[in-house]
Amino acid sequence: MNNNYKILITGGAGFIGSNLCEHFLAKGHQIVCLDNFATGHKHNIAPFLENSNFTFIEGDIRNLETCKLAVNGVDYVLHQAALGSVPRSLKDPITSNEVNVSGFLNMLVAAKDANVKRFIYAASSSTYGDSENLPKVEEVIGKPLSPYAITKYVNELYADIFSKSYGIETIGLRYFNVFGRRQDPNGAYAAVIPLFVKKFMNHESPVINGDGNYSRDFTYIDNVIQMNELAISTRNPGAVNTVYNTAYGDRTTLKQLVQLLKDNLAHFDPKIAEVKVVHGPNRAGDIPHSLASIQKAKANLGYNPKFSIAQGIKEAVSWYWENLK
Repeated sequence: MNNNYKILITGGAGFIGSNLCEHFLAKGHQIVCLDNFATGHKHNIAPFLENSNFTFIEGDIRNLETCKLAVNGVDYVLHQAALGSVPRSLKDPITSNEVNVSGFLNMLVAAKDANVKRFIYAASSSTYGDSENLPKVEEVIGKPLSPYAITKYVNELYADIFSKSYGIETIGLRYFNVFGRRQDPNGAYAAVIPLFVKKFMNHESPVINGDGNYSRDFTYIDNVIQMNELAISTRNPGAVNTVYNTAYGDRTTLKQLVQLLKDNLAHFDPKIAEVKVVHGPNRAGDIPHSLASIQKAKANLGYNPKFSIAQGIKEAVSWYWENLK
């Protein structure tokens, strides 16, 4: 990315969005951040507000006029705004659909009408559904197992149709269990890593859903940032209008994850090594195992993830220790 661009980051006050804002601001790009603080936080973008290259719009992607305002003069869209969480979608499928499908369509229409160069969006590994194939290859998916998974698959279908019907370039990034700095440990739908870190730091027992043998391709935030940058910068015509797994390409069981967290946190507080874990029932809508093939991203985009889960956990735990105390 040798040029300076104007980039819209929806959901820019959230975990992934705020990290993208920080990265691209540091590279000298103009950033427009759109967020309604449904799941994002003002403190995530507070350091950027004095930057003349940063513009914040408080608004909701369910409002088409807000979307049109946000894309004005923008070169690229990094669409991160969504209501995440499988359990949240099971509890309230209507709102998940309004945000993740209707909001997504609003953003696509606004981006098309504004002639943005490329629309890059957060897709999800949940799209693989009940497919038991490992590793997960982009072209082979199963049936969705939750309303959330349905919404993210519909996003891919809409992006494909808009590429074919209107000529807008799109790239979907199927995120696999992203973790790292600024991921919120609080709330009913907190992700497993920040939730477990918070529990351990308070000397409380985290609850593992099931026997701990479910596995995930945990993906550090800096790998995700790299994929978003590659999605913007690629000039390979064969690399657009498709989807890519965004992961490290290795899987870790929940038991292994707990041990990694305890080992790293024990460097700061040896008592954490003695904290026990509790096992609960498996969670509705969860897939047993997830492992990404990242060959397509390597071949088409030059993707080369720098952070394994062990390296990422070490970085994340250090951040949480400084910021959660």
